[in-house]
Amino acid sequence: MSSSRASLLDRRNFLRSAGGSLAAGALLGQSAIAKAEQQATPEPISRGSAFRPLTDSEKVARIASNSYPIRWIFKSRGELTTKDVVAKMKAKYGEITMLDFPAFTKKTFPGVTKMDMWSSLFGDMDDKSQYVQSTITFDGKQRQVTEFDPSAISSKRWLEKMANVQVKEGVFCHHISNNAPRNICELDDTKRREGIEIAKKWLDGAAILGAKSMRVNSGGPRIAPWPNPDTSSYPKNPEIEKYLDKCIESFKEMADYGAKVGVKVTLENHWGLTANPINIRIIIEEVNNVFCEASPDFCNWEHKYLLYHALNDLAPYSHTTVHAKFWDRFGEPDVQRGVRIMLNNNYTGVFALEYEDGPWDGVEGAKYLYQQVMAAL
Repeated sequence: MSSSRASLLDRRNFLRSAGGSLAAGALLGQSAIAKAEQQATPEPISRGSAFRPLTDSEKVARIASNSYPIRWIFKSRGELTTKDVVAKMKAKYGEITMLDFPAFTKKTFPGVTKMDMWSSLFGDMDDKSQYVQSTITFDGKQRQVTEFDPSAISSKRWLEKMANVQVKEGVFCHHISNNAPRNICELDDTKRREGIEIAKKWLDGAAILGAKSMRVNSGGPRIAPWPNPDTSSYPKNPEIEKYLDKCIESFKEMADYGAKVGVKVTLENHWGLTANPINIRIIIEEVNNVFCEASPDFCNWEHKYLLYHALNDLAPYSHTTVHAKFWDRFGEPDVQRGVRIMLNNNYTGVFALEYEDGPWDGVEGAKYLYQQVMAAL
């Protein structure tokens, strides 16, 4: 072999080794660096996944119905403030309970076999023994809430019944969107411990239903603490660190417990600390447990520029569940763009159809989301 050819092979091997990009600049010039950087740029969000095209059955397997958009037609424990909406929806679609939701899913969304179940709709509304009352503070005001207690004997019987209905209908709980565990980042440790214990009870209940994941809200102030001026001339925000410390500590414990029962705990962009996607990333990275991840919502953001950019931030931390949402608070969101952002980040999980508000009712909006997600997949 000529010395020149041997030299060329040595150079190629060297460039393939770690740190080769720096050597490339010295050996091949700036044009090679520019080409390498261009190749490393992520795919634009206008492009689809690099995976092979999915069949229709494979697409449907990645979709979950969602009980939240159709909460108006569920039997409730008391009077709702939106009586006109409830009356109109029930007149059109009838009244159901969570035990009816698997059959409703199968009928309304052909082929869908997964459900995202909202915690406020759990249980037999006529059986008071399944519920507990508590006082919560919401936007500075105290109010009474009645919520399902998964640890009660009657509640466990209901969960077993729900599990049997799932098997009968062939439609299963994939994710629980949970509002019950509170104060997870609360600075008062007594309140925080109460929130963690409630979360554990729900994780036990989620395991009975075979859920893969369960959202737990961070709690704390609905508007996270803001930075203040500092003598160093650069603003500081020590207050938010206190809440993050507690939130990380809580999610570590919940993730450890979730690992024991086989259910992941997830953080959704859902006000407070989690309104900022960076805070979600901080918590997940600090917890450092595969049973703690993100479950982004396409539209739960504080301003329009977060709609797609923040979703792209959270996509690498999401593996099980996301909310493919339509909510017109910032105009008409591009649902297909949101799906492609997830796919371009190699997301292989499920898209739950959570319609919030817009030109349709909850059922019509969820059907629109079904079409959009199918088209984007």
